[in-house]
Amino acid sequence: MKDYYQEEWKLMNMNEIELKRIDGTVESMEKYKGKILLVVNTASKCGFTPQYEELEALYRKYRDKGLEILAFPCNQFKEQEPGDDKEVEAFCRKNYGVTFPVFSKTEVKGEHAHPLYRMLTEKQEFRGFDSGHPLSGKLHEILSAEDPHYEENNDIKWNFTKFLINRDGTVVDRYEPTAGMDKVEQAVEQLCR
Repeated sequence: MKDYYQEEWKLMNMNEIELKRIDGTVESMEKYKGKILLVVNTASKCGFTPQYEELEALYRKYRDKGLEILAFPCNQFKEQEPGDDKEVEAFCRKNYGVTFPVFSKTEVKGEHAHPLYRMLTEKQEFRGFDSGHPLSGKLHEILSAEDPHYEENNDIKWNFTKFLINRDGTVVDRYEPTAGMDKVEQAVEQLCR
């Protein structure tokens, strides 16, 4: 895989970005050209982990209409994805019957953030957590203790942040982990028409 940790990622077309599947095979985003994509960073020991079940249901409902869900396990948020790729894959399949593509553990923020995530966070800003969700206050407490100004940047804040990309490759929305999956599904359904 190429070293993207310089500024050259900004010159890339999204289709040129390389991805490493959880089984070690390498592919490019071009494989998903013309698809509706929901890109999500995941973790197996998080309060939001049950979203795997909702994501799989969404995938089964809309995959024949062009939806692909791309999951990127990440250990950057309170080390909630401690296992290696084989353990992560086994967890996803055994506990949630995940059939959508899962990729190798990935950094989604910071100096070594994957170029896909650099591009996504540049295109869609952080707009806050959903106030009605019971974990929003706890996330704010955790994040503001680490960085009182966390709301001022577009970095990924927590596991299960989702980005929706239309068939043309435009990043059309960002959903924090506190967003209801019904909201995500409504947007997916619109793009599948």
